[in-house]
Amino acid sequence: MKRTSPSAARNSAPIADVLAKELPETGLVLEVASGTGEHAVFMAARFPALQWQPTDRDPAALESIASWVRQTGYANLAAPLELDAKEGNWPVVRADALLCINMVHISPWAATQGLFERASQVLTTGAPLILYGPSFENGKEAVPSNLAFDTSLRSRDPAWGIRYVSEMDDLAEHTGFVRTARHHMPANNLTLVYRRK
Repeated sequence: MKRTSPSAARNSAPIADVLAKELPETGLVLEVASGTGEHAVFMAARFPALQWQPTDRDPAALESIASWVRQTGYANLAAPLELDAKEGNWPVVRADALLCINMVHISPWAATQGLFERASQVLTTGAPLILYGPSFENGKEAVPSNLAFDTSLRSRDPAWGIRYVSEMDDLAEHTGFVRTARHHMPANNLTLVYRRK
């Protein structure tokens, strides 16, 4: 069943504006944790020269993505693949960019660790790993809405929660990436860009 997300509808265009600065002109973009599939549809239309590969670990999400893919029929939008970020055997072995929207805070830290570790094997030198979502930053006071959201997330699952940018920078360093950009986004979100060294 095809699903929709109000937040996906709101943030697709701002995310795409950042991606226009960070993605290669051609090649394969691997999207991890594609959710409803709406971002994949939007980006495939916005970037027709790029091949878009959506993925997710949730069967309901995969069904939704597949419904969107069938409805749009874009030649550059592939059928979704099952992918769990924290697992070792990914169905895609090479990509020119990796995009992950709103996963880091709604998953265990092991999923983000797996994302960086597997991305270091999938991406070539200079290729971007792009993360979008809420983040805390050392030395900057967190906005009340993000603090409340973090509390809500941790009440749902103690393994979830908004992460610090410094945590992701450290993980990037240990997995062969360096952060090259930080884009402030609407609704107190950030887009962080890491590139393979």
